[in-house]
Amino acid sequence: MANPAIHRPDMPGPQPVEQKPLTAASGATRGAPLLKDKSSELPDQIFKYAMIACGLTVLGILVLIVYQLVARSSLSWHAFGFKFFARSDWDPVNESFGALPFIYGTLISSLLALIIAVPLAVGVAVFTTEMCPPALRGPLSFFVELLAAIPSVIYGLWAIFVLVPLLSGYVEPFLGRTLGWTGLFTGAPYGIGMLAAGIILAIMIIPIISSIAREVLMVVPQHQREAALALGATRWEMIRVGVLRNARAGIVGGIILGLGRALGETMAVTMVIGNRPEIAKSLFAPGYTMASVLANEFSEATGDVYLSALIEIGLALFLVTIVVNALARLLVWSVTRGMPASARA
Repeated sequence: MANPAIHRPDMPGPQPVEQKPLTAASGATRGAPLLKDKSSELPDQIFKYAMIACGLTVLGILVLIVYQLVARSSLSWHAFGFKFFARSDWDPVNESFGALPFIYGTLISSLLALIIAVPLAVGVAVFTTEMCPPALRGPLSFFVELLAAIPSVIYGLWAIFVLVPLLSGYVEPFLGRTLGWTGLFTGAPYGIGMLAAGIILAIMIIPIISSIAREVLMVVPQHQREAALALGATRWEMIRVGVLRNARAGIVGGIILGLGRALGETMAVTMVIGNRPEIAKSLFAPGYTMASVLANEFSEATGDVYLSALIEIGLALFLVTIVVNALARLLVWSVTRGMPASARA
């Protein structure tokens, strides 16, 4: 047996290894540090400062809005102080102003819209995700979302020619006969008033709440449904316990967005609410909202105090929106606090 260590003449000897020059790539493979090109950092720096500028722009716009509202309403602040939000009179001739009727009208109409819209919107979302045949699910979802694209002035025209006659001829007389003892449905059934404003707002926010609720219900894990059914739950118990309970945080978020739309809606509400600055218990009575009074009277304001009072109403609307959203965030936090991390995600 030949010894491999013995070199024979007929065997080629070891070939010399060619020494290659050290490059950046070979140095990187051997752990040598690379010298980073400074020109490659320029796009990253541009992107970084562009994103910072976008964030600061949003904050700057918010600061400018607050500054303009506070500065332009200074005359009203000096004339009435904080009592402006507790005064009920609105007399442009004598320059006596108060925002309480407008705050009341805004809150009542939005609350009424939520009472009507939330059950309908959640019901539509549950039907489209859990019960609707697959062939109808897409078209039905499309038509529901199409309601959100209709301009508010179209809703107002529809309310004047369709909703108001129905309310004055059928709905309000019936409510007056059956529920008039509550004091909420008393007075002449003209059809124009707080009830009409609440109904038209409810129709406008249904697609917003329904769309968000549907998306939230669709991401509920399937094993939640299967586990409820395996434990002997009926289909309705499965939807109530296994689906709606896990999706409640997202549904509350959709309700928040719907409330924000209801608080700031102007044209449709202006056309059917009656535009009278008064505080009445009955939903048949006309009212006024903060957005409606700005749309109606801003171009007619001649005096400086009058204009300042209207701008202060805009500031009040801004503050009401902030307070409502803060309470809604607190509600979301209280709902999601006891949920597992997977459900919150």
